Amino acid sequence: MARFTLPRDLYHGKGALEALKDFEGKKAIVCVGGGSMKKFGFLDKAVSYLKEAGMEVEIFEGIESDPSVETVMRGAEAMQKFQPDWIVAIGGGSPIDAAKAMWIKYEYPETTFEDMCKVFGLPKLRRKAKFCAISSTSGTATEVTAFSIITDYDKGIKYPIADFEITPDVAIVDPELAETMPQKLVAHTGMDALTHAIEAYVSTANCDYTDPLALHAIKMINENLVGSYNGDMDKRDKMHNAQCLAGMAFSNALLGIVHSMAHKTGAAFADYGAHIIHGAANAMYLPKVIAFNAKDETAAARYAEIADFIKLGGNSVEEKVDLLIKYVRALNDELKIPHCIKNYGPDSYPTENGFVPENVFLERLPKIAANAILDACTGSNPRQPSQEEMEKLLKCCYYDTEVDF
Repeated sequence: MARFTLPRDLYHGKGALEALKDFEGKKAIVCVGGGSMKKFGFLDKAVSYLKEAGMEVEIFEGIESDPSVETVMRGAEAMQKFQPDWIVAIGGGSPIDAAKAMWIKYEYPETTFEDMCKVFGLPKLRRKAKFCAISSTSGTATEVTAFSIITDYDKGIKYPIADFEITPDVAIVDPELAETMPQKLVAHTGMDALTHAIEAYVSTANCDYTDPLALHAIKMINENLVGSYNGDMDKRDKMHNAQCLAGMAFSNALLGIVHSMAHKTGAAFADYGAHIIHGAANAMYLPKVIAFNAKDETAAARYAEIADFIKLGGNSVEEKVDLLIKYVRALNDELKIPHCIKNYGPDSYPTENGFVPENVFLERLPKIAANAILDACTGSNPRQPSQEEMEKLLKCCYYDTEVDF
């Protein structure tokens, strides 16, 4: 038996934020990140709509990119004091992910972060509050997923929390919020969305319910990402829907080792001056993982179907897989994303000498590889890598060398 779970309600289209006016409850806490939602007036609108619905509203703000365990604990403490019956998270993936983890701790104060990370092991939520997610970026789709990514900075590791209990009750997908994204964020979130859809389609947990969502998301991303990056707001609006469809697919079909590797490398070199931004990591690793997984006959056939769906050409499965790899690499070039860690600069743009020194990468490689194998996303990858294979694959991602194993 398999399961397919989405939010109870999804409001979409311009002006969808107004759905907050119809919420029923006494208290709402609004979780938000940096200044963009406040700067562009969306935070004030959300608070105003909730008050119009008759609720007392408190704001928990300042959630950082790649939210920390410490931020989660602070937010849960604020919730304990305020006792909301609605948790409303607005912004990019970070505030929504953080609020999901805060929700767990709010409902079960004795829960530790380690308890949260037990895959599909959470107790029943909604004893105290319901959850609404409002996305402002077009990539993570955390507004419709059963996942949250929290960073333990002491260990330098991003941990995925995975459980259908944290699938939001309500998702609001209003493209007006996404129109405020800076260009670099459009690139990174767009490649995150593409990776979600491709990994969901080849995942061992794919099914008839997830395949159409994944394929249509890939088609929409193919048609709209570059235009959105170059400032076409109609295409930006379409990308907001595309990433949400990709999220519906991967929340139920799960992901693969592109994400395992991105989770475990993202904060691994923070002491050398920068994070490897999640969407950029996915973009760099995806071509290598396609080549690795395509050694599996079933996965290769699925990649070929993707190539056919977006009309890349090719006569054999091998040709189609190769064209798909070239397609992803060409997208990275158009979006100014480097092809490998070695050339990944602190500002995420390609540079001859990136911020991760070769000797540091090689020294930390065995531990990163071991952590990637243990990541929650590895189990549904079509080809299970050994420690040796994961290390070799990560080396290919560092040097941009061919995957021939």
